[in-house]
Amino acid sequence: MALALTVAVARAAAPEPLPWAADPPAAAARARVAALRELGRRLFFDVNLSASRTMSCASCHDPANHFAPANALAVQFGGPAGDRPGTRAVPSLAYGAAVPFFSEHYYESDDEGDESRDQGPTGGRTWDGRVNRARDQAAIPLLAANEMANADAGAVVARVAAADYAGSLRDLYGGTIFADVPRAFAAIGEALEAFEELPAVFSPFTSKYDAFLRGQATFTDAERRGLAAFNDPGRGNCAQCHPSKPNSKGDLPLFTDHGLVALGVPRNRELPANADPHYHDLGACGPLRRDLASRPEYCGLFRTPTLRNVATRRVYFHNGALRSLEDVVAFYATRDTSPGRWYARDASGRPVVFDDLPAAYRGNVNREPPFGRTRGDAPALTPAEVADVVAFLRTLTDGYQPGAAAEQTAAISAAAHRAR
Repeated sequence: MALALTVAVARAAAPEPLPWAADPPAAAARARVAALRELGRRLFFDVNLSASRTMSCASCHDPANHFAPANALAVQFGGPAGDRPGTRAVPSLAYGAAVPFFSEHYYESDDEGDESRDQGPTGGRTWDGRVNRARDQAAIPLLAANEMANADAGAVVARVAAADYAGSLRDLYGGTIFADVPRAFAAIGEALEAFEELPAVFSPFTSKYDAFLRGQATFTDAERRGLAAFNDPGRGNCAQCHPSKPNSKGDLPLFTDHGLVALGVPRNRELPANADPHYHDLGACGPLRRDLASRPEYCGLFRTPTLRNVATRRVYFHNGALRSLEDVVAFYATRDTSPGRWYARDASGRPVVFDDLPAAYRGNVNREPPFGRTRGDAPALTPAEVADVVAFLRTLTDGYQPGAAAEQTAAISAAAHRAR
């Protein structure tokens, strides 16, 4: 009797089932997604969405360079007159759809790795992981004073309302969408997100390495040696943060674990922001990310980028401090054994290691292999092994055509020569 009464009370307190409508027809759903992605594409390339009317998303995320900058500037310039410098190198948008939401304590799923191991801070978008979704990332340049420089969300919505594709937004979100600024701004972000997560465009997996994994290409001796050094925990140990193997489900590797790590990258004194000796970009603890500002253990940590298409970049790391892939690999191999190669020197001539971080945060810098050696030790990689790793990294460039290896190799070599 008591049990029956308890069940009756629980049922009375429970809400009625939500009146979910039936699933839409598959064709209609696909048509809506296609329309949303097309709207996002038009937004992505529209220079009229910037205060200067000269800058679009594609200005910094050039599709001709795998959605990364095509120039050799450490930071890009924007603002109302196009003359305000950024403070960080612009990352690529390619292969971003799989970035997990930020977590201070990330555990892999049981089908990807050891689910019991806390991998620490992981995920989020931008260099410091401060937003979780592509739509939120898209809002940053739209409103940043040194990028597209709109005064507020209302200014962005007004620009879209005046565009020749405004009707598409009304068709997708209703005829009164522009009267509700927050909702309209969110719709703009959703459309950009839909476009930026289009697999065939942003995550094509068409590199030589992908063809190699599919059995459609063979590696040169240098590329094979480079892959071995890349994976070897005693040499490059690169795969620790840039996994190179398909997961247990057979998904092709993204070449990032999405973790946040401090590398002790040398200070780039060419950056306008760094003209102030008291300015420091501390990554996850500020100045752009503020929710972790009181957590000193996060100072100097930046998110690990994918290495896909890394060979077509012309500046590297969050501050653009290095300008060749050879130097990047050599930095990992010799940061601790030959610090004078990388860091500025003090008045006594000694290199100031980790000189882009205040002394209080230098203990956060990663010292796992290939780091952790001492000055004067043999480096983790010889110069020949550095060259081999670079040869392997060049196989991660999308656009490889199986069966045209000679032509592809020549094209990659020519692109590399032009980038120097």
